[in-house]
Amino acid sequence: MERRALGASGLHVSALTFGGMSLGNSHIFNGISMPDDEAQRVFDAALDAGIDTVDTANIYSEGRSEELLGRWVAGKRHRVILCTKCRFRTNDFMEGRPTHGEVGLSRHSIIQACEASLRRLSTDYIDLLQLHMQDQAVPIEETLRAVEDLVRAGKVRYVGCSNFTAYRLVQALWAADRRNLTSLTSIQLPWSLLQRDVERELVPAARTFGLGVLVYSPLARGFLSGKYRRGEEPPEGSRLSQWRSAFREYDEERSWEVLNAVTAAAKRHETTPAAVALAWLLARAETSSVIIGVRSLAQLRENLAATSVRLSADELAILDQYSEPEWGYPYTLIRKYEPW
Repeated sequence: MERRALGASGLHVSALTFGGMSLGNSHIFNGISMPDDEAQRVFDAALDAGIDTVDTANIYSEGRSEELLGRWVAGKRHRVILCTKCRFRTNDFMEGRPTHGEVGLSRHSIIQACEASLRRLSTDYIDLLQLHMQDQAVPIEETLRAVEDLVRAGKVRYVGCSNFTAYRLVQALWAADRRNLTSLTSIQLPWSLLQRDVERELVPAARTFGLGVLVYSPLARGFLSGKYRRGEEPPEGSRLSQWRSAFREYDEERSWEVLNAVTAAAKRHETTPAAVALAWLLARAETSSVIIGVRSLAQLRENLAATSVRLSADELAILDQYSEPEWGYPYTLIRKYEPW
């Protein structure tokens, strides 16, 4: 498994990251998640395949995801890069009763959330603590000073963000530089052949300022896996059979044309559409790691195959062409003269 630098930092992550969102029978994945024992087998297989980076959040399954991962990494913590997030309320059942932490990126909320995550993960430190979404109600300097204290205390080693607007991201970078505070190392964002709007501002910002990019939803909630057919209902037990509104969003001409192009490339490489869709992301220079949310050993093997797929320049151009969105102003104007 290839390991990549997380932006300009000294932290290296595996090209694929094990996603923990569906662990612990999350209500989001109710009815389509794995039993805990099967999930552990998939997790162990991922580690054996060279995936050393794990992504979760305090809110995934109300903290259950962190708790399970804490158990599974016992005895092999040194082999794992643990990434988690804070920002939203968690029901913390580790203490035997539900306790509601404050929401947001205040000093109080961040430190409280971090301490709770450390307990659930059964670890002394978090490799990458990510701010799960921006919070305009709190001065960015307060947020940065809180994570600075956690880094100085050895409880957090690197800090990233997710679900930030580009202007708020740059504001955070500027404040960290101006105040000599711990700066953001990475940004986690949804990116796929069906969702390329992050290429307008966020991906260029990451490239410009040396941030690592952690990609989530790389298969557009499974649409790019190839299991869906035009004019047919989503297969029973699939994610989009649960998320009908998302399926209706994807069920349009452009999405099917993209899927056809992906499927054609998969046939040429004798692999799966999922492997091709992931390989397209891995070929992007800004991509540090792609987070995969697998629910079986078979899905894990399909995703692992992406690391062996080398798309040609012509194939990448074809996929880019079919998946290109309407960029809008000022991007369509600027691109006539230079890349943005």
